[in-house]
Amino acid sequence: MERHNRFWRVALLALPLGVFAIFVIWPLLSSFYYSFTNWNGFNSDYDFVGFSNFSKIFTDSLFLNAAINTTIWMVAAILVPTVLGLLLALLLDSRVPGTRIFKTIFYLPICLSAVIVGQIWIWIYQPDWGLLNTLISSASGEKMRYAWLAKPDTALLSVIVAWSWQQTGLSMVIYLAGLTAISEDLLEVCEIEGASPWQRTLFVVLPLLTPSTVVVVALSVINSLKGFDILYIMTGGGPFNSSDTLAMHMYNESFRKYLMGYGSAISVVLFLIAVTIIGLYFRQLKKVDKIYG
Repeated sequence: MERHNRFWRVALLALPLGVFAIFVIWPLLSSFYYSFTNWNGFNSDYDFVGFSNFSKIFTDSLFLNAAINTTIWMVAAILVPTVLGLLLALLLDSRVPGTRIFKTIFYLPICLSAVIVGQIWIWIYQPDWGLLNTLISSASGEKMRYAWLAKPDTALLSVIVAWSWQQTGLSMVIYLAGLTAISEDLLEVCEIEGASPWQRTLFVVLPLLTPSTVVVVALSVINSLKGFDILYIMTGGGPFNSSDTLAMHMYNESFRKYLMGYGSAISVVLFLIAVTIIGLYFRQLKKVDKIYG
């Protein structure tokens, strides 16, 4: 019987593991391999160049620009949805009228793909008839035709706003789940002891939401590292590389300049950054489990 069950476990796992190996493990190992070559993506004739692709990274001004933009992108992609999601969760948890409707409205954007979200915000930012310029024109009385996505000063910020609009709903739901786990008796005791709503939130609710915050931050980090599609749709890394991130830079070097070896080296660096961040997250998660588990 045990041998029979073992056979079926192996048989049922074989297909998903095979798909995972073909579409994840093999491309990952290939990226490591090609990062040591000067392959252009087409010819089978290429040379091993050792660590020259990685040494080029440290002298590439576009890589430095992409690294700075990636840092700004990640900080904003973590901070803005986390703070807004927390504020919305606290507001909706106070049982304002129409709570269920507001929960649905705020959560709806996360159900849309990043491509759709990007296209929606392209229409909002449209210089001539976009919603944002129309509202500003109505408020100021002057015709507003600012090209938000075509200006280096506002391109990255505009994409961050669109990204935060989509991701805030997910943070809100996680915080709402965390708020339901807080005992009502505990909050009533705080109220009886004379604590103000601000004091209850700051000294009782927020510390008890630490596990939820860890989950929200982790998901925000992972999602921000995958934030390629919305950038590609809205700006393509432009104008003048002002919204170019490491993922976008890797794509441009690999599939536009056909420097597949150098692009693979960038992908390896990005992979190591992601592994480091995820490793730090699991380390922090263990500490949280010890305290709250």
